Amino acid sequence: MVSAEQMKFEVSDGVATITFDRPDKMNAWTPVMESELRRLMAIASEDDGVRAIVITGAGRGFCAGADMGRLSDASSGNATVAAPVVPISDDDLAQRYSYLLAVPKPIIAGINGAIAGVGLCIALYCDLRFMAAGAKLTTSFARRGLIAEHGSAWMLRQLIGPMNAADLLLSGRVVETAEAERLGLVRMLPADTFRETVQQTASDFAKLCSPRSMRIIKQQLTAAPRQTLAEATQLANSEVAICRGTEDFKEGVAHFVEKRAPRFTGR
Repeated sequence: MVSAEQMKFEVSDGVATITFDRPDKMNAWTPVMESELRRLMAIASEDDGVRAIVITGAGRGFCAGADMGRLSDASSGNATVAAPVVPISDDDLAQRYSYLLAVPKPIIAGINGAIAGVGLCIALYCDLRFMAAGAKLTTSFARRGLIAEHGSAWMLRQLIGPMNAADLLLSGRVVETAEAERLGLVRMLPADTFRETVQQTASDFAKLCSPRSMRIIKQQLTAAPRQTLAEATQLANSEVAICRGTEDFKEGVAHFVEKRAPRFTGR
């Protein structure tokens, strides 16, 4: 049993579910949550029984941004409020939240309710973002006297294009799920079956897809924005040659031909 103070961690059907667990505060972000997310992600990454990961929130919200009590203290110059120390690195995948891109398993953000600020930043680094119909999101930074934090300007520009990114970041306006889906930022799911649908999607990844294939595909997707087409194609060519000698490739062909459920090993 994995214990955590401000998060829940459960594993079922090959899916690790990490739940932000401060529902009375709309799961507002704290340094404890930041350290726990890293720790729980490391546990999920190293567990061969986990093949997909879901991040979601308890109660009505996903994460309403930074805890306002801490922001109030910081704005008043309270010296006791210290931001977490972030190692200085030129590695794209070693920034404060970009490490999520390096997790070798698909991560689904199950955005069950309100999401803002740093909560949105975390979701941007997930591989898929499912959002309940009727939920709301906002970048919020410009309306708090802040700037686009944690690489969110770069990520949003990549995900929804320069004009849409500028709109959301400069205005700090509230966006409902339907619009966020039109922008290509999220996929909208019915609110009444939201959690079940997200879990089923993650379970399908775990049961039907090769862990090795998902790991390499995620690496390809992460590398793509910094590659030329030639580089991306050459990487694919080298990886597919390696695939042909793996257990998962043999099983992928065998289960299809034999019309049965796959038994992938990740090797």
